[in-house]
Amino acid sequence: MGHAVADEACRRGHSVVAAFDRFEDLKANSAKLLEADVAIEFTSPSSAAENIKLCVALGMPVVSGTTGWYDDYRQVAAGCKASGGRMLTATNFSVGMNIMFAINKRLAQVMCGHDEYKVGIREVHHVHKLDAPSGTAISLRGQIEQCMPGVDVPIESVREGEVPGVHTVSYTSEADTITLTHEAHGRQGLAQGAVLAAEWLVSAKPGVYTMNDVLKL
Repeated sequence: MGHAVADEACRRGHSVVAAFDRFEDLKANSAKLLEADVAIEFTSPSSAAENIKLCVALGMPVVSGTTGWYDDYRQVAAGCKASGGRMLTATNFSVGMNIMFAINKRLAQVMCGHDEYKVGIREVHHVHKLDAPSGTAISLRGQIEQCMPGVDVPIESVREGEVPGVHTVSYTSEADTITLTHEAHGRQGLAQGAVLAAEWLVSAKPGVYTMNDVLKL
């Protein structure tokens, strides 16, 4: 994802000031980071929270697409707000996926009360993905459970080959099945959305944001 984001940033006329693979390198070269207008963070669940907190402490707006660290989200977001920082996170930056989030929420509202349908989520990703279920699948489940109190939504996670990402929400009854699917064809959509979010965040007021703010969903 780092290479895809860098390529997309350059394609849109931006310059990449620096790139770091580890938190230790980021911390040691924080002066280099300050040459940038915004940081885009795609790392690992174990380092994401510390990366974000460091960027916020430096006064650097930060966009994060790492998933699997959201147990620390409230603490990190509270620290960002308290310090007057700017932070934007998303479990999926794809514009298409964020449109699916909006449709998923509306569909769950419509399906509430139709107990004859059983809902489930299936997500498929490449074998290198570190977290399961995916952050996107967890977001989809959260939307559904918020709209359908008392419903527990199972998630099936599959890791195979080099699949960029497929997420399917299914409502199944004895009579029929309703499905909502988003299939990524590569990392380009994620990179485009991340750079779009970074462009938006640079001019935003201090606060904690999501792609809903960027896309006005």
